[in-house]
Amino acid sequence: MRTLLFLCATAICYAQATPERLKEQAQAYFDQGRFNGSVLVAQGGKTLLSSGFGMANFEWNIPNAPDTKFRLGSITKQFTAMGVLLLEQQGKLKVSDPVCKFVEPCPAAWKPITIHHILTHTSGIPNFTSFPDYMKTMALPSPPAETLKRYQDKPLDFDPGTKMSYSNSGYVLLGYIIEKASGVPYDSFIRANILTPLGMNDTGYDWNGDILPRRAAGYEKQGAVMKNASFIDMSIPHAAGSMYSTTLDLMKWDAALRAGKLLTPENYRRYFTPEKNNYAYGWTVVKADGVETISHGGGINGFSTMIMRVPSKELVVVTLSNVLPSQAGRLASDLVNLASGKEAPKPAVNTEIKLPVETLKQYVGNYELQPGFVLSVTLEGEQLMTQATGQAKVPVFAKSESTFFLKVVEAEITFEKDASGQVKGLTLHQGGRKMPATRQ
Repeated sequence: MRTLLFLCATAICYAQATPERLKEQAQAYFDQGRFNGSVLVAQGGKTLLSSGFGMANFEWNIPNAPDTKFRLGSITKQFTAMGVLLLEQQGKLKVSDPVCKFVEPCPAAWKPITIHHILTHTSGIPNFTSFPDYMKTMALPSPPAETLKRYQDKPLDFDPGTKMSYSNSGYVLLGYIIEKASGVPYDSFIRANILTPLGMNDTGYDWNGDILPRRAAGYEKQGAVMKNASFIDMSIPHAAGSMYSTTLDLMKWDAALRAGKLLTPENYRRYFTPEKNNYAYGWTVVKADGVETISHGGGINGFSTMIMRVPSKELVVVTLSNVLPSQAGRLASDLVNLASGKEAPKPAVNTEIKLPVETLKQYVGNYELQPGFVLSVTLEGEQLMTQATGQAKVPVFAKSESTFFLKVVEAEITFEKDASGQVKGLTLHQGGRKMPATRQ
């Protein structure tokens, strides 16, 4: 069977993987428990792969499909940023406006912060989803005005514009500003100004109480045990992560962006112009070997998502997963490479072994990778868990007595002992790097 076909587009000719090879890669991730969801690969408006893998609902054995609706998590941010620019085009705000123009009372520390700072995560406003009490409060309703109270009086992490630090707090604030500037609820504004004009009828705000046909349930694996994802009241993520969509609707979204719909050319330029850490307005924009890739991932209870766009090749890849841990982002990257004529090896198979609880207990502790960045190792029942500063807790699985691997990303941890047999530190192996950490 041929695995490559040659396509020429816009004076560029390259070898591209066949639809069979693309599906084979996605199937390998599913077979290894690294992905459960729906996948789309399209180029120039032509669908190369559109398929579901695994179950949308395990309790009813309903399979995932191209029209399955998934929570998007932070892919929501690109719609929020689009909404802000549309409001500017309507003359209702400017991205150079101070946020205090829309927030009353406004903290003194926020007076130098502009909407542009919020869009690019350069405001310094701390990320409320990293607060120690977030997991205890995420099941309680909290509209934007209430959520803002959680961080309005906290000191900034840095002076506005000097650094970049990803902040869901900022994008909830943007949702609040959209409502103030437009005079309508965030979800109503996004639907009327973006979704309806683009025919994205299977995309919207995922309110908990809505009856939503073909909605995927979210799940989290704890070791080999599959459980329903922890409940989150969807008023909390708001403009930072509340939307749902399908792979097919996100293909429409990509087509609209390529066609220059909704925004003026100048505003599209601003929309995709990266600032610090390659972050633009709701997108990460990276150029490598002269090729620009525009992408964003998302994660919310039970769901992991990714959209990757290569405009010069009219290529879009969407991976939407409803089981955590998930390697939706890694799979999307592989599919972009394959569709671009590059190699993408199938994911290596890690064989998990079971270790006695007494062995696992010796690894529990805090390990400092760098000042202020700590990897905490805990034991929950018989499952070893890790949590990096400001990140979600994830399970790790033994492949030997001292080496563990993650399923959510391609990474390994090797624990190290001193001459007396006491665990003194670890080394994190990820992305070709070896990062040692000392036990605190």
